[in-house]
Amino acid sequence: MTEYYGGCSCGGVRYKLLDKPMFTHACHCHLCQQATGSAFIIHNIIEGCNFVHEKGELAEFEGPSGSGRKHVVKRCRKCGDPIVSYFGETQDTAIIKAGSLDDPNEFPPQAHIFVNKKLDWVKCPDSIPQYQEFYDFKEAWPADSMKRRLVILGKQATA
Repeated sequence: MTEYYGGCSCGGVRYKLLDKPMFTHACHCHLCQQATGSAFIIHNIIEGCNFVHEKGELAEFEGPSGSGRKHVVKRCRKCGDPIVSYFGETQDTAIIKAGSLDDPNEFPPQAHIFVNKKLDWVKCPDSIPQYQEFYDFKEAWPADSMKRRLVILGKQATA
């Protein structure tokens, strides 16, 4: 099994991923622009159990979400870099901030979302699916990733 590593810019936080992300998307919504101070953010979506926090302290911040659901972002306590976030009441699905990976090129976006809010000067490649807002999981995600997602949803339904 291949592991993937990441951390913050000051080196205080380190983590590993025990599997490849289920899906990677670039989000161009205005909330993500505000949260990053940039044009968009790239999210690697993985099972929470496959995100292993190895070193350093993470501070939790509750922030807004486009869906209105609870959104907790965990950041390095020293430098403030965002590392991972969770939507809703569980940590079954971890949203890894792709820029925190040691090799952010490892998992390029498989979709661009909220392109209706994309900055005019950002050009998305035609070879990557683009969605005006969010995507339909069954349409956008590969079949093996959907199987992994359904396992998470099944765990939440029985909890």
